[in-house]
Amino acid sequence: MAEPGLQRLALAILIAATAVSLIPTIYMIDISFRTANDSFAPVLIAAHPTIANYVVVLHSGHLARFFFNSVGVAAGSVAVTLFCATTLSFAIARLKIRFSRAILLLVLSALLLPLASLLIPITVLLRTLSLTNSWIGLIGPNAALGIPFATVIIKEAMTAVPDELEEAATLDGAASLTVLWRIVVPLIRPALIVVAIWEFLFSWNEFFLALVIMTHNATKTLPLAPLYYQGPYMTDPGKLFAILTLIAVVPMAVYALVQRWFVSGLMAGGVKG
Repeated sequence: MAEPGLQRLALAILIAATAVSLIPTIYMIDISFRTANDSFAPVLIAAHPTIANYVVVLHSGHLARFFFNSVGVAAGSVAVTLFCATTLSFAIARLKIRFSRAILLLVLSALLLPLASLLIPITVLLRTLSLTNSWIGLIGPNAALGIPFATVIIKEAMTAVPDELEEAATLDGAASLTVLWRIVVPLIRPALIVVAIWEFLFSWNEFFLALVIMTHNATKTLPLAPLYYQGPYMTDPGKLFAILTLIAVVPMAVYALVQRWFVSGLMAGGVKG
């Protein structure tokens, strides 16, 4: 067990690191409460905070549309990723199909590719299929990028499921799909929660794919809102930072609500050393 002095030192370091990492976020929130005249004042905390910036941006018609698009894309990405990764993991971990190891390595190889290298091929493909400026056009790439990580988590969770449960269900006449959805899936729920949260946060915050795929204002997602408003609000940073704060509120709230399940699920579905 660590000595009390060492524990206090570690706690002090963690507090200092947390405080430093939160400075940009605090500054962003602070500017969102400033008037246009106070936006450029060289102080960390505004002297006369106001909620006028939030009132203005929330009454903007396009912001609600951006929010709706983000919710739809994030929900669709989570659903597609969970379905594809779960069925793929079941085929590899439980059914032990031929060339399962090669298939797994091929899927995981996508983790080695930087997103920037995929932007042009994805854009060309979506334009060929006439899927730009559509939810499907953004849900597909988001899910494709999330499936490798999801497969790692779900596969390891499925491997830990006792074989006796599957054998008993098979003896009772259960088909493979019945075993998957009625026996395996309920047992790996923590891992599925991890994947759902991870994919939701990734899809919600995704910027570059949305930037090249969603070119019409009616289909843009919330992370693109600052680009839309940077012209009208260039001389009033308070409103831009209010939009940035609203963008950050949803993922922060989601993670705060499900943090316990996320951590426990990550440990339950983690890769074994």
